[in-house]
Amino acid sequence: MADLYGTQPFLRVALQGIPRETIVIESKIWWRPEGLPEHVTDAAAALDRFRKELGTDYIDSVLLHCTIESTWMNDLRPMVDELEKAKQKGIIRSHGTSCHGIGALHISAGSPWVQVQLARINHQGAHMDGKPEEIAALLRGMRAAGKGVIGMKIFGEGRMKEAGRRDESLRYVLGLGTVNAFIIGFESTAQVDDTLAATDRTLASLAGRKS
Repeated sequence: MADLYGTQPFLRVALQGIPRETIVIESKIWWRPEGLPEHVTDAAAALDRFRKELGTDYIDSVLLHCTIESTWMNDLRPMVDELEKAKQKGIIRSHGTSCHGIGALHISAGSPWVQVQLARINHQGAHMDGKPEEIAALLRGMRAAGKGVIGMKIFGEGRMKEAGRRDESLRYVLGLGTVNAFIIGFESTAQVDDTLAATDRTLASLAGRKS
């Protein structure tokens, strides 16, 4: 989820009756002066609101939403420090970034503060921060360093209309062995079903290739 998306109250309803310990909740905190009705500069206050909206005592992962510049660690130092304090208090369990710039991604790759990375990756470089091979190398290093790596823009933000192109991207991303998980935005349950089926086929194919 993300605060900017306004999705947290909806998840609270969707997860009713599901044991909290069986799920992992991740959200993103907005830091820009525009985009929300309020100026979200106080991370501690924002996290308190997040937990109320979600109906939970803790959040498993909170990411800085949309870091672009290589100076983000210094530029967002107050939020970086507040998220670390929240982790020490058990309010969140991990922190990291959602990168939208190659400079920011390089800093994330080398920062021990970044425990979880959300990064754009697909086989065509659509809506990505660099060439696929460059991003793949960075993500491979993050994974080797023990960071959690989550892929996004797997279908190029909807640019891959044909099923064949989507299958190619799934095979590329999953074949890299660098992502722990990936996220895709959907507009219908049919799209969810199609992608789950395609993912199952891809994983089965990759498993057969390895054996």
